[in-house]
Amino acid sequence: MPEDRVVEPWLPPWFRHPTRLELPTGHHLRPIREVDVDLDLPAVMGSRERLWSIYGAAWGWPPEGMTHEQDRLDLAHHEAEIARHESFNYALFDDEEAELLGCVYLDPAGRAGADADVSWWVVDRLVGSELEAVLDAEVPRWVRRDWPFTRPRFVGRDLTWEQWLALPAP
Repeated sequence: MPEDRVVEPWLPPWFRHPTRLELPTGHHLRPIREVDVDLDLPAVMGSRERLWSIYGAAWGWPPEGMTHEQDRLDLAHHEAEIARHESFNYALFDDEEAELLGCVYLDPAGRAGADADVSWWVVDRLVGSELEAVLDAEVPRWVRRDWPFTRPRFVGRDLTWEQWLALPAP
């Protein structure tokens, strides 16, 4: 994910992050946890080539040959960031949480012009699916409704990752 850096508080002290977003398809988003590694690793590595084409230049992720331990440590890092309100990674699941189907990231703006960078992905087999279309519609609505951002940027939607990388640092 984005490289480690000192993160200034970017959310008001009163804010409590959502713990679940129900989607009209029967799926839901919830904060990812370290214990999700056995579901996350197959989702990420099964879609690695496409995910690298999206996030590789910006985040250097996902690395080729990522191991179970590397992914576990990455998820532990995300879980800790969520607890500290530094950034958020929500996993996309069906009701049984038998398979991780994608992720939504909410991060402090990595480039000028926004107060949050939001992006998301689904596993390869769901690209172009109804679930992806619902996520594309619901995530921006959710962010605008339930998060305290005034200028969220939807990277990969409002602008390409290449355009994002060309923006000046905040």
